Amino acid sequence: MENLGRGVVAVRSSDTDVLISWRLLGLDPEGIGFNVYRSTGGGDWTQLNDDVLTDGTNFTDSTADLSEENAYRVTAVEDGEEGEPSGEFTLDADAADEPVVRVPLRDGGTVQFVWVGDLTGDGEYDYVVDRQTSPQSIEAYSSEGEFLWEVDMGPNSTDQNNIEGGSSTIDVGHNDGVTVYDFDSDGISEVAVRIANGVTFGDGETFSHDNDTEQFIAILDGQTGALRSSAQVPTDFISDGPMYARFAACYLDGESPSLVAYMKNRVGNGGFNLMVTAWDFDGDDVSMQWKWLRDGNHPDGHNSRCLDVDSDGDDEFAEIGFVLDGDGSLLYSMGGQGIVHGDRFHIADMDPSRPGLEGYGVQQDNPSGLHEYYYDAATGELIWEHYGSGADVGRGMAGDIDPNHPGMEVWSFDGLYNAPTDELTESDTNLRPWPQMGLWWDGDVTMELFNNGKFEKWDPDNPTPTNSVPRLEQAQNYGGTVGPRSQPAFLGDIHGDWREEVVLPNGNSNELLVFTTDQSTDIRLYTLAHNPAYRNDMTVKGYMQSHHVDYFLGEGMSEPPAPAITY
Repeated sequence: MENLGRGVVAVRSSDTDVLISWRLLGLDPEGIGFNVYRSTGGGDWTQLNDDVLTDGTNFTDSTADLSEENAYRVTAVEDGEEGEPSGEFTLDADAADEPVVRVPLRDGGTVQFVWVGDLTGDGEYDYVVDRQTSPQSIEAYSSEGEFLWEVDMGPNSTDQNNIEGGSSTIDVGHNDGVTVYDFDSDGISEVAVRIANGVTFGDGETFSHDNDTEQFIAILDGQTGALRSSAQVPTDFISDGPMYARFAACYLDGESPSLVAYMKNRVGNGGFNLMVTAWDFDGDDVSMQWKWLRDGNHPDGHNSRCLDVDSDGDDEFAEIGFVLDGDGSLLYSMGGQGIVHGDRFHIADMDPSRPGLEGYGVQQDNPSGLHEYYYDAATGELIWEHYGSGADVGRGMAGDIDPNHPGMEVWSFDGLYNAPTDELTESDTNLRPWPQMGLWWDGDVTMELFNNGKFEKWDPDNPTPTNSVPRLEQAQNYGGTVGPRSQPAFLGDIHGDWREEVVLPNGNSNELLVFTTDQSTDIRLYTLAHNPAYRNDMTVKGYMQSHHVDYFLGEGMSEPPAPAITY
């Protein structure tokens, strides 16, 4: 996995205080400590802490002259020896008191999605954004907002119908067709994109092909946006037109990353063809590893996940109603158990007392009246189900939001349930939180919520109606705007300690607002981006969902084991 830096970040947390936060890395030795340094106005570096910091990887600076520019960096301390300083983060003079890092963008069309990856090789996350213009485009920026390159998706991206659009259209409906990851493990992320005739790359070269319907998987250089390699998408379903795509990074062999492409097109006005393909990029060529064509009752949804569901050391590709093994064979399908299409599902260690991972999903107009279900993620065996009148449930969430009950809670619109016991812990559907997205923000291990720009903290001991759940922050107060389905452009752990960031464009889409916590914590966890299941999920869009680690993160958790990774 990525050889990340310390990801130092600093934001004003009050009139007088600055919160500095940094990463604990996945392979940092037990007992590692840190020192924090500040340089004011370009002056000498001064150590701020008296004793080596061995608890949470954050520190509150209450002595800074905030009328001056202040830079911060940290050093790791092992066995009393101080290492080299980290990269630094600079807080501007008279910086606003806000939990936001602002990244400038060029003027352009609306930004819907953001992807992150180390495009420059410095160990920190840079940004790739889409532009919802006609034709569409993709732009890349460094972590500090330096423009790197643009890709014009060309004339075949002007048809943006959310089901049957152009052959190079991206980011419509539940499809993306773009992701960012270091697929050849050289320390610099590539950009994977599904392309067609007429796409112009970051170096000015245009992709030419004599058939506008045929499509290709392209791997672009993260530093320049130039085409590194391309390979044609199989044409099994080309008679029904081009295919939209949803991308994910997966370690299908447990060692090296692959690109998995979920691709669909429509048969007339009826059902859908579904093809899943896996691709390898070795630094020179991109090539297809396997292809799976749906032939049978294997329900899909609006979001995909890639993780090791059965603890065999290899990642599997998971949909809402079926799972493909690392070699592309069908591991299991839940269609025979009455599962149909649905919008959202989660896979996580929801029950820490039970071996393995569990899944939770919601249904769309299931003829049996099934609304939601909970299952063994390794086998697909149903553990419990909830029925009601037929409905498109639409939303479903999973996370530990009630410390009074062991394990995670799951909820849609029928009340809040403790997942391990199937106990209805909040029966008043007006008092349960809205099932949108979760995130870790305030410094305890229970999950907070991100709902239509609101950072919320549901209180199980004093529940309030969903429209008045206590708010920790509201993105709109700082100029942030949410996208379709009230989703952020990105949510995930991209700098600072293990808490998560939310990335939104401003109203003019000429600035990214990276919301990062301004609350201290003494809880110490390695960066979520070094957890394989979590990092894979950072590459996925669709109908965006919360990311989950592959261990139980919640009240009463055990210390997570070191991840089985190398840099």
